[in-house]
Amino acid sequence: MAIQYSLFPEKKPTIAIVDIETTGFLNQKGLIVEIGIVSLNLNTGEIRDEFDSLVKEATFNPVHAKPPYGWIFSNSSLTYEEVAGAPLLADQFQQIQDVFDKYPTGLTAYNAAFDLPFLRSRSFSFKPLPCPMLVATPVVNLPPNPGRSTPKWPKVEESWDFLFGDTGYVESHRALDDARHEAEIVYELYKRGDYVLP
Repeated sequence: MAIQYSLFPEKKPTIAIVDIETTGFLNQKGLIVEIGIVSLNLNTGEIRDEFDSLVKEATFNPVHAKPPYGWIFSNSSLTYEEVAGAPLLADQFQQIQDVFDKYPTGLTAYNAAFDLPFLRSRSFSFKPLPCPMLVATPVVNLPPNPGRSTPKWPKVEESWDFLFGDTGYVESHRALDDARHEAEIVYELYKRGDYVLP
């Protein structure tokens, strides 16, 4: 009996990768100040920009530029003044949700345990996919942190350098640029068979 081969290879889904910048941790009442979203076609590797904007939450004020907040303003090109003049997150909500709705297969974020709870707490809905940082952890296999026995969670740059070599990439801590690079990491892990959709 002859083996039948399909003329149409299985179409792989397109997913979304989101990155947010914040003034601090969620449990410290940090606020979202920037959101970047890209789509990743797992069939072709094509990455497309879907959303890129500074956002201001209603309670944003000068306190969010001072410790324990404000790390983002010292570690990126983003300034307090830019966020103060940004559109309200509430006014951008539906546009962002519409992007999430375009990708029923789901979305992820590098260190999803940080980004996705922030988005959930702001009433966004989406299907979460595996966290690329956790997927990359045994692949990159960094030495454990002191007192731990498992590999250290790799930073974005550490995963990038392992997968692509030392290209000089430095994480910008700007949402869209970070999301683009994180999508490339996801695609490389996917091609290797390490990133598996549920």
